[in-house]
Amino acid sequence: MLFAVNELNELFPESSGAVSDTIPIRHVMTDSRKDNKQSMFVPIVGENFDAHEFLKQAIENGAVASLWQKDREVPRYVPTDFPLFFVDDTLAALQAMAVLYLEKVDPIVIGVTGSNGKTTTKDLTASVLSTKFRTHKTAGNFNNHIGMPLTIFAMPEHTEVAVLEMGMSKAGEIEVLSHLAKPDYAIITNIGESHIEYLGSREGIAKAKLEIKAGLKNEGALIFDGDEPLLAEELKDENNWGCGTGPQNRSRIENLELSDDNSRFSIAGVDYELPLAGKHNVKNASFVITLARLLKMTTEQIQNGLHNLEVTGMRFERLKGKHGSLIINDAYNASPTSMKAVIEVIKGMKEKSHKVLVLGDIYELGTHAKQMHRSVAEAIDDTIAAVFTYGEDANQISEAVHEKNSAIRTEHFSDKGELAQILEKELGEDTVILVKASRGVKLETIIETLIEK
Repeated sequence: MLFAVNELNELFPESSGAVSDTIPIRHVMTDSRKDNKQSMFVPIVGENFDAHEFLKQAIENGAVASLWQKDREVPRYVPTDFPLFFVDDTLAALQAMAVLYLEKVDPIVIGVTGSNGKTTTKDLTASVLSTKFRTHKTAGNFNNHIGMPLTIFAMPEHTEVAVLEMGMSKAGEIEVLSHLAKPDYAIITNIGESHIEYLGSREGIAKAKLEIKAGLKNEGALIFDGDEPLLAEELKDENNWGCGTGPQNRSRIENLELSDDNSRFSIAGVDYELPLAGKHNVKNASFVITLARLLKMTTEQIQNGLHNLEVTGMRFERLKGKHGSLIINDAYNASPTSMKAVIEVIKGMKEKSHKVLVLGDIYELGTHAKQMHRSVAEAIDDTIAAVFTYGEDANQISEAVHEKNSAIRTEHFSDKGELAQILEKELGEDTVILVKASRGVKLETIIETLIEK
């Protein structure tokens, strides 16, 4: 149970109905179409919708109480004993309830943000920490001002650690989430180019990511990419832990060995093995190992957690393609930094020698779009056989590759069907195809034609 109705009286003193009753609230409902018995309905007001209109449907689907914005008239159909809590803003009230429930459960809170790698890092964190603690983590992309409170409400009462991913698109958003969550530990995975359209520069992005410190508890620790010059100032704080390969880091990655599907490395003289390829994933793992050591976890617990990792879908997802080929589905999202990082992984693969890149548009780059897309070509060399691009701006990648090395086959497409037909001709036992783009491109739809059914 999240609350009894009467527990909310102090938080929301203006009310009507049976608000003094001990009616149990087991869920929080923002979508009135979903069947949620014994739930609190929170009618969110958006730019183009007002969920206050759907209270009747919410009651039919299990709502036993509701928040209600003071400037809205209460419909006549609402039973006189139905608990209504009147608030100035239902979104702010949703967040206030989340704070109340978080205080009630009182877990160790881990906040995770960054331009790239935050979901993989969240998954790694939950996998490792669950070997010692009862752990709850953000599901899917429930990482914004609405999604994070819902993640908190989904947390079982016995939770010992809550791993909360914090996403953003504009300045100020992570600060709100940090004040809400009050993390004991905060992780910044890296500073890339995501949302540069709104934040203007990588310096602006770094400042926005550092907002995660706003609600960090006084004795809390910031764990971050210590190889990033824009975060160098954070190395001076004795509570902070820089992670990376440089000598300035308190958690230094050494003895790195990479293979096609795993990585070996050491930190502070201890050897680790990670079932993920790529230097960027080793960096993500270093944040988690550092956190685990601060939480007094054993090497065995940490390694077991790394081995049992289950990564959210469409992140370097290995699929069996037709004719013995390998398809890498990394189409969940993209930035120039993450695209170059995964290309480096493909270049280093030894199991397949015919390497094909399928790259789509990277969104939210604004006036930097042309330059940023062209920068992806920096990572592409003659170990790559072909580069096929799709979308409005991705042609900048194939053009830059052709200018750099005309021996690499390049072609741009505006039709996914035509692209899929060309790719089918590339499939063979020695072929690996990487598919990567921003989420909105939905480039994964072409994969269905390439994999074994």
